[in-house]
Amino acid sequence: MSVSELCQICESRPADYTCERCGRTVCSQHYDDSFSLCLDCSKGSGSGSDEPTGPGRDDTGENVRF
Repeated sequence: MSVSELCQICESRPADYTCERCGRTVCSQHYDDSFSLCLDCSKGSGSGSDEPTGPGRDDTGENVRF
């Protein structure tokens, strides 16, 4: 992917990737290629899935679905 801007995490290297979760453009050092996520989103995933976490999820709290 060709992106002509700086990494939105370190702001010093060219951004080569776009996070599939949050949309940030990031450099190779701030991108987790195995999940196609920036490192911030990758750290928060825990389960290794690309499903959204936090507010907006409808399977947390009292709305758990099996």
